[in-house]
Amino acid sequence: MTTTSLPPIAERAAAPVDVPLPDPSLGLTWRPITRDDVPAVSALVTRTEVADGVPYRTVAEEIDEKLDGEWRDIPRDTLVGLDADGVPRAWAEVDQPPGDTRVVRAFVGGGVDPDWRGRGVGRALVAWSHARARQVLAASGKELPARIAAYVPDEAQDAARLLTRSGMTPVRYYAEMRRPLDAPLPDAPTPDGVRIVPWAPEHDEGARLAHNAAFADHWGSEPRNAAQWVHGRSMFAPTWSLVALDGKDQVVGYLLSGRYEADWEVTGHSAGYTDLLGVVREWRGRGLASALLAAVMAVYRADGMEYAELSVDTANRSGAHRLYTGLGYTVYASSAMYAIEL
Repeated sequence: MTTTSLPPIAERAAAPVDVPLPDPSLGLTWRPITRDDVPAVSALVTRTEVADGVPYRTVAEEIDEKLDGEWRDIPRDTLVGLDADGVPRAWAEVDQPPGDTRVVRAFVGGGVDPDWRGRGVGRALVAWSHARARQVLAASGKELPARIAAYVPDEAQDAARLLTRSGMTPVRYYAEMRRPLDAPLPDAPTPDGVRIVPWAPEHDEGARLAHNAAFADHWGSEPRNAAQWVHGRSMFAPTWSLVALDGKDQVVGYLLSGRYEADWEVTGHSAGYTDLLGVVREWRGRGLASALLAAVMAVYRADGMEYAELSVDTANRSGAHRLYTGLGYTVYASSAMYAIEL
């Protein structure tokens, strides 16, 4: 079915007029998340991550930045359930990225305190988040294919079963990969006609444009506007980030890193994490991505890191998984995107 033959988004989204709060009989009082809730919600998220056995920890700064974003309606897009003592026991959020031009998406997320699982709270959260997701998709007014999506680590089997029962199905799979930095670094010279330099603020808009161009043909990727591009950077490591400039000083490749120190205690090692890596189509096939990765490995190692880490879409048609394997990366964790296509 082509975009022009799709029914109107309002019809496909079938959004409810109102999104009722979960039933009080569940034992929780429900309201939107506020800045004052960040420490307690962060503690709740940590409890869920420990119970699920995931190899990372989400810190308070990352929770706080979820309440940013000029496109978001936080009072309507977030939810927290408090017990009789005012302790958060469940939370949820919905985010509809404003830059979507090929598929309009609503991402849902959340969690339930391990001690409150098995009481119907998770089902109530999913029902609330799906209803709100349908509202934001309808309100987007974008006559495009639409998707409600959630990322689920493989360790979180309770969440996977819950989403499956709600009608979501796994549509894409991702691998977390890492490479030890005490091994010899790969020999990946920078191709002629380009130079790799440290990231600097004056390169950031060029990196955004290069990212949008590089990922224009990647499944599930959508353009990021300027506000989206700088959103969610609480763990951004500018001194571990690089850009590749051509002879006209245009950004043709980029590698942006994050410093996730809270993860190190869980994994037992320090690491530099490559959050974003891309090369524009005109420079693909010349070894630029390998050169960027080799260069950042040297930066990580010089800063005392033990591993280089990144994530990859296992079905990426650009051959990214093969590239990383060839540079010595191996898989240590995985996840899936669950979705409902509208």
